[in-house]
Amino acid sequence: MVRTRFAPSPTGYLHIGGARTALFSWAFARKHGGKFILRIEDTDLERSTQLSVQAILDGMAWLGLDYDEGPFYQMQRLARYHEVAEQLLQNNLAYRCYASKEELDLLREQQRAAGLKPRYDGRWRDAKQPPPAEVKPVIRFKNPTEGHVVFDDLVKGKIVVANSELDDLVLLRSDGIPTYNFGVIVDDLDMNISHVIRGDDHVNNTPRQINILKALDAPIPQYAHVPMILGADGERLSKRHGAVSVMHYHEEGYLPEAMINYLARLGWSHGDEEIFNTDQLIEWFDLATISRSPAKFNPEKLMWLNQHYLKNKDDVHIAELMTPFLEQDGCHIPNQQYLLKVINLLKERVNTISELADAAVYFFRPLEPSYDLKAQYFNPEAKSILLYLIDKFNSLDWNRQAIHDEIKKAAATFNVKLPKVAMPLRIVITGETQTPSIDAILELLGRTETLKRIKQQISYFPD
Repeated sequence: MVRTRFAPSPTGYLHIGGARTALFSWAFARKHGGKFILRIEDTDLERSTQLSVQAILDGMAWLGLDYDEGPFYQMQRLARYHEVAEQLLQNNLAYRCYASKEELDLLREQQRAAGLKPRYDGRWRDAKQPPPAEVKPVIRFKNPTEGHVVFDDLVKGKIVVANSELDDLVLLRSDGIPTYNFGVIVDDLDMNISHVIRGDDHVNNTPRQINILKALDAPIPQYAHVPMILGADGERLSKRHGAVSVMHYHEEGYLPEAMINYLARLGWSHGDEEIFNTDQLIEWFDLATISRSPAKFNPEKLMWLNQHYLKNKDDVHIAELMTPFLEQDGCHIPNQQYLLKVINLLKERVNTISELADAAVYFFRPLEPSYDLKAQYFNPEAKSILLYLIDKFNSLDWNRQAIHDEIKKAAATFNVKLPKVAMPLRIVITGETQTPSIDAILELLGRTETLKRIKQQISYFPD
């Protein structure tokens, strides 16, 4: 059975690269009817936090990446790592190393000065001298000194690494905490992981991990190393490119289906398909079609996708997502039907739920026009036009066409172009200069609220 895993370190939020790795692992398991396991690699005691664990869980829940087993925590499995390390010691496949930090720092300095690659020199590998009492040892793996590690990466192809390039890596630190390379292979072994899908920043770790698995006479998973994600400028992805927590996008009003669609297209493709749902992703997903080249993160493309999904989303669902944003803005929603009409009027004009909420605020509470707008549009002529409209609106049959016709009549009566009527009216009603058609807004607001807002603002106009 296919068994994949996502194994983040809880030292920060779930970022774009991690979310894509999780998505690919999840999609591969779902396509093959397998299991997807979540594992929290929390052995970095200084940086791991429960807040980060929760951020990872929240991010995966928002994206809909459900896991079949877990979350498992490495710090709850320390006894198991010690057991496996002891097994390697008993079989003369590992040893205790008593080299102090000062010794190792000096060794690295000497190697750099000689133009050599810094690496442990194996001084305690077959040492016969008695160990120093003042040093707590680490446990190192006896890496083979001859031959090669050969594996077929499901993305990169055949990879060959000489064992002479690998030193004796630490399995357990002096405090008994496993290193990444040791903890991960014990976990993958115990959890029967069949396919390891991860970022290609781990590709150099794979030969080391394979050697440890061979020493344990354990099955070797298949590996797929996914190229990294770069910014649009070709530089390593960072916050300035938009590489923030996936939950940041949730807070900004992006839709999870848009984010899933976008993440899937970062380095993977199915022909020329740009827009697809989760079921199609699962059906089509294939490691063989993952690009070997780095993907580029494009916030504009993500926004375009989000706009597509927003336009096609059910208004009732949009209302559910939008309500918290409106409430945060101090808006009172009189009823759902009114909110649905507002959404229907505005959703074609925005890219995210938060933009939609921002654009809708004036439907739920008056917005005060800025000083600059008042200075530009509040003049005696506009005041006369608005007083005229107050009189006409009082007896008008309140529908969009009738409102539109009355605004046109006002322009004709005062011998001005339509914007000279519509713009001051728009500003006193909404506080904004860019909105949908003013007649549609007034129809939705209703006669009472429309007249109330005009009368409230008319005192600001000079005579």
